[in-house]
Amino acid sequence: MSTAYKIRDPEGIYFVTFTVVGWIDIFSRKIYCDLILDNLKYCQQNKGLIIHAWVLMTNHIHLIVSAGTEPLLAEIIRDFKKYTSREIIKLIETEKESRKEWMLSYFTWKGQTNPNTTKHQFWIHDSHPIPLYNNEVMQQKIDYIHHNPVRAGFVDEPQHWRYSSSKNYKGEKGLLDLKLIE
Repeated sequence: MSTAYKIRDPEGIYFVTFTVVGWIDIFSRKIYCDLILDNLKYCQQNKGLIIHAWVLMTNHIHLIVSAGTEPLLAEIIRDFKKYTSREIIKLIETEKESRKEWMLSYFTWKGQTNPNTTKHQFWIHDSHPIPLYNNEVMQQKIDYIHHNPVRAGFVDEPQHWRYSSSKNYKGEKGLLDLKLIE
């Protein structure tokens, strides 16, 4: 992993991306989206994760996040990815999933080809954290996040995408509580 993309300021605000290996469109099913949202809420309530903006697309998540000093943001991200990876694999194995065989085979193959993984690999390991040092860069990343579903052709307006913080920034209630960047 490149040393250029590491969380160097544990109290900083970062733009991060979590991508499913192979860009598999797993978050086209509500059950997997709910698991992600539930775990983000858990990290907010129990680990000190502060979410400033977010979008959950069909195969990746963009977040603008920060945290206090304990646990460190890098540790929260590590734990989030480890837990959600394991739990999504369990859901694929136990729930009705038409793509079960293909997805499990792919995640197992990726896990076997990666020396850092023991069985399955769900997330690409790098989260590509980018520090956000000023309001102009933060606003650019917020706009990028909120317009992601529009660019993908899923909605005409950012606030129409259910799995996003766009509603929060329009003064409406979203799915997650946020610390808005003004």
